[in-house]
Amino acid sequence: MIIGVDGNEANVEKKVGVSVYTLKLLEYFQKKAHSQLRFKIFLKNLPLADLPPTNDFFQYEIVRGNFLWSQIFLPFKLWQNQFTKNKIQVFFSPAHYAPRYSPCPIVTTIHDLSYFRFPQEFLKKDLYQLKNWTKYSVEKSQKIICVSQTTKKDLMKFYNTPEEKITVIYNGFEKNLVSSLDSARDYVEAGNKYILFVGTLQPRKNISTLIKAFGLFQQKYPDFKLVIVGKKGWLYENILNEIATTDFKDKIILTNFVSDAELINYYKNAFCYVLPSFYEGFGIPVLEAMNYNCPVICSYTSSLPEIAGDAALYFDPESLQELAEKLFLLKENKEIKKELIKKGKERLRKFSWEKCGEETLKILISF
Repeated sequence: MIIGVDGNEANVEKKVGVSVYTLKLLEYFQKKAHSQLRFKIFLKNLPLADLPPTNDFFQYEIVRGNFLWSQIFLPFKLWQNQFTKNKIQVFFSPAHYAPRYSPCPIVTTIHDLSYFRFPQEFLKKDLYQLKNWTKYSVEKSQKIICVSQTTKKDLMKFYNTPEEKITVIYNGFEKNLVSSLDSARDYVEAGNKYILFVGTLQPRKNISTLIKAFGLFQQKYPDFKLVIVGKKGWLYENILNEIATTDFKDKIILTNFVSDAELINYYKNAFCYVLPSFYEGFGIPVLEAMNYNCPVICSYTSSLPEIAGDAALYFDPESLQELAEKLFLLKENKEIKKELIKKGKERLRKFSWEKCGEETLKILISF
């Protein structure tokens, strides 16, 4: 059997979210490839050094062309392949956009449908593409993978997708990396004097509420800082402007994208991790924080209660006061902090990239 995969999301320098998901699945597929189970990974550009190495049963195929790549160039190559000995039996698209035309069955992963719930937070051209390209991908796919029950429910609601067509497979999280404090920035303090946010800077992450709640918190605990880790995303300018106009801007640190080693140190040494999002399809940083004994506070919305379970403190994302109260509670009650760390370790047993890869491959080889 030969399985085709769109590997482009993994073939980027700064991997977050869907890029990490795609990379981890490619790594799993490469380990499982053998003479009776082969993989052909389609890319627009030559593979970066951190992608899994090729072998006799795991190969990359470069398909040049950027504009409408999944609409024109990829479908043409898939049809060409059908007339060779390397005929593909099923094609896997790890991130929403499937080939417009395909001679073989398609499996597509849908990560979230936040653009339906918060359309005002997307650029018009991006919103059009997300809605319409995802629509044809869902319709043309024989099977759909959703990363949470929340995404599954949204898919059934907004695209009228039959439930029997959908399988929920949770993401995993990275747990094998080791790092040294020497690789962290100077302001990563072993004294746990900072609150941490990790995620792309965009409106639906609700960073504004976190900034305001931190403002209340630092009035009582002025030695604390707020560290915001993540690359700039859609409409990030308002977040930067808000930080620039606060009276405590010197206590807010923006790191942009950081290496894995640095990120681990931020988790390990933070007072807590806060995810104030209005909507998350999954929320991998929640699990990453738990893995490094970093207590989690997150909004009670979308998939977050499903993923974090009883191992987090929750708040209404519309209420900065409620978030501030949770920060005070965690600071002033050491037993709650210990309990969250303990429950976080227990919660992690539900999630792994190995399990994600195994369940995904099971669907692909069913064709």
